This record gives sequence, structure tokens and C-alpha cells, in this order.
Amino acid sequence: MADSVTLVRHGATEWSVSGQHTSTTDLPLLPEGEAAARTVAGRLAGTTFAEVLTSPLRRARHTAELAGYPGAEVCPDLVEWSYGDYEGRTTPQIREQDPGWTVWTHPSPGGESAAQVAARCDRVVERVRAASGPVLVFAHGHVLRVLTARWLGLAPTEGRLFRLDTATVSVLGHERETPALLRWNA
Repeated sequence: MADSVTLVRHGATEWSVSGQHTSTTDLPLLPEGEAAARTVAGRLAGTTFAEVLTSPLRRARHTAELAGYPGAEVCPDLVEWSYGDYEGRTTPQIREQDPGWTVWTHPSPGGESAAQVAARCDRVVERVRAASGPVLVFAHGHVLRVLTARWLGLAPTEGRLFRLDTATVSVLGHERETPALLRWNA
């Protein structure tokens, strides 16, 4: 059983800076996102990973490359939450037509539900727990927050409790046999 999973959110993109919801729009990293992704390598130094996984989207794959993991295995279950009709829009823009909207509490027309994202994350958790050692994952803000909630045995919507900035490193593991948050948003 894997003793830990290290999560890395991709570096900054134009839309992550502007607050636009970005799922399937395959944006490149900004120059500052690339620079931040390079700093991830130092934060991962000293750990040997049994598996290294990445979202298929280029912002995550490129972050993995810049962090020193160009051979990361593409895992389709790590793609970002699909925002459907809300793709490319900010929360204030969405709330003009859907007051009080959050991805955690309201549907995204044409997009995924929290339960659908949780089903993908549950498959990743199962894979990580079956690994022969620590696992490293490169992905996106909302899907990593749902993955964290599922690792901890929480409902997917509890991912709302875990703010996650770009180019950060977080570690999930155990306190004895209980799944635990070891480091967050570092």
C-alpha cells in the first residue's frame, strides 16, 4: 500500500490568474507559471516515487516536465472538473444568471456533477493505495481538492474546504492507519 500521495497543482495560466473556470480549454502556462513549476523540483527532492501520474492537459503535463518528471504517465481520471457551459467564465459572471453559484453547491449546465468527479477520483485513490510506494500526481485545482476529500473519506463537496494555489505541493498520507492531510498548499 502506498504510504503517501504528493499532489502538485499546475503552474499559473492566463485563466487561473483571471479567475476563469478552466477545464478542457487546454491553455499553456504563463512564463511565471513555468518559473514556479521549475521550483517544484526542489520541493520534491529526496523522495523516490513508485508512480508519477499527470492529467492529460498540457498545463499539468508541462508542469510535470518542468519539475523534472517528463515521463509522467497520463491518467485521464485526473483531468479537471468539466464546467460545461461555464467554461471560461468567472464566478461573478456565472452568478449574474445563477445567484449564489459555486461548483460545490450548484450544477454546471453541460458539465460534470460532484458525484461524477468523485467517481474518477475514487479510481485514482484506489490506484494510489495499490502502488508499491509513494505516488506523485500533477493535476488541477478542483479535481485535486475532490481527490483530497475522497482520500480522507469525505463527500466530494468537502473539497471546498481545501484552497489550492497554483504550483503548490501537498501531501496526503496516514496517521497510523487513518488517512490524513500531511502538508497542504506549500
